[in-house]
Amino acid sequence: MSAVKMGLTIEEAAECTGIGRNTMRKLVEWGKLPVLKVGRKTIIRRDTLERFLTVNQGRNLLKPDDVRRVE
Repeated sequence: MSAVKMGLTIEEAAECTGIGRNTMRKLVEWGKLPVLKVGRKTIIRRDTLERFLTVNQGRNLLKPDDVRRVE
């Protein structure tokens, strides 16, 4: 029995959403996507990522002013 991970690394989040790793890093850097820092590792909660995708559907994620921040 495999458990579903609650948190994803930048690379895992990029892979499961189809968003590039560099774009995912920019979203975190811009403060649009909240994360948990554990040492050097950055963790994104799965539910937060899903909410982020829903709120930003149809928006250009490469333009910081177009991206809505989620809590």
